[in-house]
Amino acid sequence: MQPGGSPPLLRGLVLAGGRSVRMGRDKAGILIDGTTLLERTVALLAGCMTSVSVSVRADQVDDQLRRQFPLLPDSGTGLGPVNGLRAAHLEDPAAAWLVLACDMPGLDRRVIEALVAARDPARAATSWRSPVTGLPEPLCAIWEPATLARLVSLVAATGHPVSPRAVLAESDTLLLDAPRPVALLNLNTPAELDRYRKERHGHQPQEEPDDT
Repeated sequence: MQPGGSPPLLRGLVLAGGRSVRMGRDKAGILIDGTTLLERTVALLAGCMTSVSVSVRADQVDDQLRRQFPLLPDSGTGLGPVNGLRAAHLEDPAAAWLVLACDMPGLDRRVIEALVAARDPARAATSWRSPVTGLPEPLCAIWEPATLARLVSLVAATGHPVSPRAVLAESDTLLLDAPRPVALLNLNTPAELDRYRKERHGHQPQEEPDDT
């Protein structure tokens, strides 16, 4: 909490810097009902807060899809989504960040609004509970400033990849039960994308690795 009891400013961060190796093409540009996953995810956050940034690799800043949004280039390599989380914290160390991966087509405005409404700034983070493992879902969560600072410190101390999920699991994270398990489904492979398009909300979630 900030002096005077006011909570840290909450900003939005969409992670769109992944290489989409298993998908074989850029996941951010995949169309769902005529809208790219990136555009859809940014719109979800924009409806709930005034500041939304898109995390990208340095070589993506001129990408036609990404450059229409406020970009937050990261300077790291080989750290997966940690690169984006670190860039966000360095951009505004006093802010909390609602972090979303861009490849979760089952998310809707109600899920985001419920996460924001449940936020407890006195806790390390506020996160949905994975319906698969019961662990925090770090890529659909609100990270408070102190927890992001800890993540950045761990990366600096080790120089190795750090699991965002492990950081939240080992912290005083407020865990919420997802209203719809499919909301936390992410798409990693062409087969998962085909299955989602055919079954939509009947697709059963599979736990995602920390490489979005």
